[in-house]
Amino acid sequence: MKIVVKVGTSTLTYENGKLNLEIMEKLVRQIANLLNRGEEVVLVTSGAIGAGMGKLNLKEKPKTIPEKQSLAAIGQGLLIEIYEKFFNEYGKITAQVLLTKEDFSDRRRYLNVSYTLSNLLKWGVVPIINENDTVTVDEIKIGDNDTLAALLASLVEADLLIILTDIDGLYNKDPRIYKEAKIIEIVEEFSDELFKIAGSAGTKRGTGGMYTKIQAAKICWNSGVKMIIANGKIDNVLNRIANGEKIGTTFLPMKNPINSRKIWIAFNAKVNGFLFIDEGAAKAIIKHGKSLLPSGVVKTEGDYDVGDCVAVVDHQEKEIARGLINYSSEEVEKIKGCKTHEIEKVLGYKYYDEVIHRNNLVILERGEKYGS
Repeated sequence: MKIVVKVGTSTLTYENGKLNLEIMEKLVRQIANLLNRGEEVVLVTSGAIGAGMGKLNLKEKPKTIPEKQSLAAIGQGLLIEIYEKFFNEYGKITAQVLLTKEDFSDRRRYLNVSYTLSNLLKWGVVPIINENDTVTVDEIKIGDNDTLAALLASLVEADLLIILTDIDGLYNKDPRIYKEAKIIEIVEEFSDELFKIAGSAGTKRGTGGMYTKIQAAKICWNSGVKMIIANGKIDNVLNRIANGEKIGTTFLPMKNPINSRKIWIAFNAKVNGFLFIDEGAAKAIIKHGKSLLPSGVVKTEGDYDVGDCVAVVDHQEKEIARGLINYSSEEVEKIKGCKTHEIEKVLGYKYYDEVIHRNNLVILERGEKYGS
């Protein structure tokens, strides 16, 4: 079994920001045991900024990007040094991998990351992965390690993603406010209601709340990866989950997951433009899995070229799909609303009948409102 384990800052650190070495040692021991029983494990860890805060005795996380980057630079070395020390005690080899959004949005870099992780796992090495907070800015930032872990689980074709946090799972209400709140043990389908339940709860030391974990679960659901949210401070939690014990909230994957290339289009590729389509085209795509023809395009926005990823927006201004475009933005502007036999007459040439072929088009089960 291939397992991705993500552990958050709130689990790894004390309230004062310093690393909880006891929790880290227990985590490493559990992962080492999983390796001994033949599992492959990728560790996605937060804590670099928190470790930097602890090193400088800061009580609250700074708000400016340069300060956060500086803390990450201080804390990243400390974090990996401690992990390596603990793993060495159990005879395990580790490798540090720092990633940015561009490593996922660029197809070639995405595949290179895949090859690297595949080799490390083949050699029995534990990849320890974090977002490269020392250099990331908003334009190249993945956003949070929940999303990073889900993208990696899809990338390595994991069987299971375990997100360890400081609460017991997804509740039907905020347990900090409602005493009668109950854990939702199994989630099989996704709805807007799930995201409303998740809210935006987080801690001063972490960046992710339950909302980001639901977003991660949606990526896993589409990718065919089971995901579990559990309390990282439960004794022997990883081994108990691996043994089949029901802990926390389990998100089951969809029965017919999207293939890896379409997962990349849906969740990784950079969106370079928008195509606004009419109701008939939206119905043909969603209900019948058809390609997008120029006759269904009403408006285009953005500057994109052939092969770029664009978002498809329906008549209700909801993003319903993403795909790799067959024509540039300038060309689409000219042929929008045209029949396929009119393309060559308008442009003087024709690459394809379709603006986006169905094989390069991914329907989004829960599209966001355009501009949100």
